[in-house]
Amino acid sequence: MEVAEQTDNARRGRRSRLIRFVAIGVVVSFAAGLIGGVLATQIDSGSSTNTEPYTQVTAAPVVSTDDSAQITGVAAAATRLANSVVTISSLVNGGMGEGESTGTGVVVTSDGEILTNAHVVEGATEVRVRFAGDTEPVTAVVVAADAGNDLALLKVDAQNLVAATFAKPGSVRVGDQVVAIGYALALDGGPSVTTGIVSAMRRTIFTDSGALNSLIQTDAAISSGNSGGPLANMRGEVVGINTAVARGSNNSAANNIGFAISVDEVLTVLEQLREQASGVPRTEGFLGVSLEARNDGGAGSIIATVQPGSPAEQAGVLIGDIVLAVDGEPVNGQAGLVAAIRDRTPGDSISIDLVRDGERLTVSAVLVARPQD
Repeated sequence: MEVAEQTDNARRGRRSRLIRFVAIGVVVSFAAGLIGGVLATQIDSGSSTNTEPYTQVTAAPVVSTDDSAQITGVAAAATRLANSVVTISSLVNGGMGEGESTGTGVVVTSDGEILTNAHVVEGATEVRVRFAGDTEPVTAVVVAADAGNDLALLKVDAQNLVAATFAKPGSVRVGDQVVAIGYALALDGGPSVTTGIVSAMRRTIFTDSGALNSLIQTDAAISSGNSGGPLANMRGEVVGINTAVARGSNNSAANNIGFAISVDEVLTVLEQLREQASGVPRTEGFLGVSLEARNDGGAGSIIATVQPGSPAEQAGVLIGDIVLAVDGEPVNGQAGLVAAIRDRTPGDSISIDLVRDGERLTVSAVLVARPQD
């Protein structure tokens, strides 16, 4: 099935491009600007005019600790977040000439950290941010980006910004009412607000950059330009970062299926982005297996190879085992495995749920550093 990776209605009329997803059955398109298609890390600001050393922000994002706050309405939730949501414009030089993409961002700290999707700023030669109520944008620097997790950290020279509050990790449940806020279609005026529920948790979708996992699925309307914006609970706390929507193809229908990176993942990746921005190289964990898809309709993926001496071999993983999950994260194919372990570091212990000869078992493996190519 062909899947269209949706670009924003970039004001220069950039075209969307087709990619092929496996076993999704619907078209999944990123909900903002020009899509990042490379699984890589960008730490440099990418701006030839920025020669000053960068001072890393150390303030922690505001994370809710209140388990009993009174639930409020959609309007109250949107109002609480309004001053923490920004519009992001990225200038990009591509094969069709210069274009502009737009997306949304969330203010993380009062002194200028902003979080958005990596695909919103991928390939940008200049990034500008406009705050709520302002008429003029300010220049932002991309200090770190992780295309694999589709998150990027920006920095602007500002003080006394209104930082968003993040929901407590693990607090999101299927059926919770949520609000999506963002600058849909780059329309003039304030951000668009839509509402729905959490339809499912821990979804994995596949893009040409690999897999995005631990996603929240929601039926709140998400449109081009919403990428990088918050999905919030009814207290106005950020539960996720909006990143993708599903579109039906000629042979299937997809209505009101959007995806957001969960707050649990966001807070973890945010710290990794800060480390990258401060010059600490990222070292990924390595398990040492390859997978092949099942063709019998069953769950999980089949172990195709086990590298000798690898953590997988030491854990007792065998060729032919069926991998169901890693640390509770469902695994579907090699890309799904990469998504399940990419945020782990050497020395981390992971649990692997397997099926062997019809019996379920769980083994533990300690990751090592990924070999250099």
